[in-house]
Amino acid sequence: RAEFFYVPTSEVFAFAKVNDAVAYDIPGAPIEHAGPLCSFDNFLRAFELTSPALERLATIVRGADTDAHNLAPQSAGLLAISLGFSKNIVDDYAMLDAMMPVYDALYRWCIDAVDANDEKHNWKPA
Repeated sequence: RAEFFYVPTSEVFAFAKVNDAVAYDIPGAPIEHAGPLCSFDNFLRAFELTSPALERLATIVRGADTDAHNLAPQSAGLLAISLGFSKNIVDDYAMLDAMMPVYDALYRWCIDAVDANDEKHNWKPA
């Protein structure tokens, strides 16, 4: 049920204070990159969200967000999809709306995929 607001970087902290929001993903924000972790990792920790699926998703997102594509095979694909959406949709809110089904589908895969190495495409052409 999180709500994301996009404001100019110079206004983030003032906006967060007035709107009882949490600034993120910029230097000095309560939630930002820290060492090898990205903001998504720190969202999960700040709001005490834990599950094996969220941890798997966090690894994929961290790999995409920090250019550490070796963390998960899906990381490079997530980065490519995210960059493609950001080029096709310039409005941040519209882009977020468009990307949420991608993240929802990836999260669903993270829930169901017990072992990504065992999951194969199962279509067998005649």
